[in-house]
Amino acid sequence: MKVVTFGELMVRLQPFNYERFVQANSLEFTFGGGEANVAVSLANYGLDAAFVTKLPAHAIGQAAVNSLRRYGVDTSMITRGGDRVGIYYNEKGASQRGSVCIYDRANSAIQLAQPSDFDWDKIFEGVDWFHFTGITPALGANVVEICLEACKAAKAHGVKISCDLNYRGKLWTRAEAREAMTKLCECVDVCISNEEDAKDVFGIEAEATDIYGGKLNAEGYKSVAKQLADKFHFEKVAITLRESHNASENGWSAMLYDVASNEYCFSKKYELKIIDRVGGGDSFGGGLIYALLTGKSTQDAVEFAVAASALKHTIEGDYNMMTVSEVEKLAGGDGSGRIQR
Repeated sequence: MKVVTFGELMVRLQPFNYERFVQANSLEFTFGGGEANVAVSLANYGLDAAFVTKLPAHAIGQAAVNSLRRYGVDTSMITRGGDRVGIYYNEKGASQRGSVCIYDRANSAIQLAQPSDFDWDKIFEGVDWFHFTGITPALGANVVEICLEACKAAKAHGVKISCDLNYRGKLWTRAEAREAMTKLCECVDVCISNEEDAKDVFGIEAEATDIYGGKLNAEGYKSVAKQLADKFHFEKVAITLRESHNASENGWSAMLYDVASNEYCFSKKYELKIIDRVGGGDSFGGGLIYALLTGKSTQDAVEFAVAASALKHTIEGDYNMMTVSEVEKLAGGDGSGRIQR
């Protein structure tokens, strides 16, 4: 099975442990990005995973490429060019203090990329699945065009397409997101969303739900999933359900709606003690893609994806460095992570 993901790979700069930016004397240097994170998950699960982007040919661009190669991601289709790698500064939250994320990604190589930089017909030869997120088209009208060309080529090659809506208000407006994502979602087979993205991008929301008060309404999310599926003819809709008790403790679960069987499957809920939240949604996406490609049932697929994401919250950095057996062990347990005897 071969999966291609497309997006931006950025430098992540972060103070040590839980220091604030204003007190830090040094910053840790790593890499991450939504679709790259998914590719790393899939490579760790043993699938043939390739990441497509544009990165400069200089040493920082090469370091970014090497960060993916370390985990077995195919980087052979990355276009080289441009002058800079995008940066994001991350300050980890704790308890009642929330995280802070500051972008410095203007004029990055991928943001300035053009459709001619990518030969999608060649890229999709022998590919089974294509994944992107709403973060990538948010980089500019030129990248929206690139994403549209990618989706059309994927369809022509019979490739399944998944998209995580991932609305980022720091990158574009709701109106801009709605216009672009409406076009893109017409090509998508599997949609991944969360409590807020469906509302921010398409104005679809679950009633009687307060994500900050720890109250979730299962029937409301069924409605959201069905509305999304009806609007875009998705085959499946996954909705992650995060109950934010504070920055360190979250409830974490998900629902997967299978349109053909009209089946709504809710996972078990995990009470998370968060080490690093960044990449949590991406690890869910990677887990879901793996589960669906390997023929897991709707219930087993959502359990695998949520377990993968729960484990990612315990790992520093963007990438989820878990194996299939580790994820399946948690998914098959009681959710506590304790050894079952």
